[in-house]
Amino acid sequence: MSVVVVGTLDTKGEEIGFARDVLRAQGVDVHVVDVGVMGEPEFEPDTGADAVAAAADASLDGLRDAADRGEAVEVMGEGAAAVVSRMYEAGELDGALGLGGSGNTSIATAAMRALPVGVPKLMVSTMASGDTEPYVGATDIAMLYSVADIEGLNQLSRQVIANAALAMVGMVTNDPAVEVEERPTIGITMFGVTTPCVQTAREYLESRGYETIVFHATGTGGRAMENLVEEGVIDGVLDVTTTEWADELVGGVLSAGPDRLDAAGKAGIPQVVSTGALDMVNFGPRDSVPERFDERLFHVHNPQVTLMRTTSAECAELGEIVAEKLNAATGPTALALPLDGVSMLDVAGERFHDPEADAALFDALRRGVSDDVEVIEVDAAVNDDEFARTIAAKLDEYMREAGLAPE
Repeated sequence: MSVVVVGTLDTKGEEIGFARDVLRAQGVDVHVVDVGVMGEPEFEPDTGADAVAAAADASLDGLRDAADRGEAVEVMGEGAAAVVSRMYEAGELDGALGLGGSGNTSIATAAMRALPVGVPKLMVSTMASGDTEPYVGATDIAMLYSVADIEGLNQLSRQVIANAALAMVGMVTNDPAVEVEERPTIGITMFGVTTPCVQTAREYLESRGYETIVFHATGTGGRAMENLVEEGVIDGVLDVTTTEWADELVGGVLSAGPDRLDAAGKAGIPQVVSTGALDMVNFGPRDSVPERFDERLFHVHNPQVTLMRTTSAECAELGEIVAEKLNAATGPTALALPLDGVSMLDVAGERFHDPEADAALFDALRRGVSDDVEVIEVDAAVNDDEFARTIAAKLDEYMREAGLAPE
């Protein structure tokens, strides 16, 4: 088994050397990748910083001459990602370990994010007790807070680094002995307000032999599903909950970015897409909502989550965006419209029930989609069993026609 350790040997050489020695003492092969720019490494790495820079089409001397820390971090992150990706593809990497401050964390996690889900990834970082989203992204990186700064070895840093190294040893050397049955895999998107729909649809699909992976549509969840579609892990998509586009358009906190809804279409895999939770934009606590929205309609979901109702104008624009995304698909694609409400809060008697806004959404979608997109309209709310079974059955039909259904 081989673990790649990514770090700046000009500033963290002593600590990286200690991690390397702990790993080797457990019988694990270690490959050290130096991503330091400004100084000389404290020991000879297996892959030098010059090779890392070259992997990003840059030169180490050029980075040193420019003396731009931000540029150096970006370039070395790109180069480290290329290096570890090549090693993984060649079968030379079973796990990745990093340690450092903000700069080293940025570089090492850029490399880790280039590895497939399931490859062990562990980052010991001074940044691990704060906002880790920029480092973890939509991947399975584990982050361990270093407690003290990673600056020299002492009784505290030795224990934390040793624990990280031993955790990595455990991940790469132990077989979990979990039986994995290869089945066609369906990615499904869910929010709290679309949970009943997803539960019914998931049960329907699993009863027909599919494996399902449910993604919480919180920005990173949508990005994770898109990434796994690109990696070929997911064979079909039941995109019940496209709410992340409301946050992208209006300025909420759970955007998945402008590429959301692209991957399945580009891959040409079957997809059924709906309008789940497009009635809402997500914010944090009520007092965190920007003042420009003060006159809007809100629902406090819990003390940490505030939901804001989308307007008719926003819904119309969302319809245009979703239609454009679906029109670009190269595989079988259906648009499913739950005419009686797109979330738990958007049904008669609930706070976000707004037939005018829903009509603006549905009309824009009807006008916008091409003839290649099958439109399914159901006189039911998104969480009604009738709607859930209809969309699950349609995806099953597409999967069977594509030869992707369970045997």
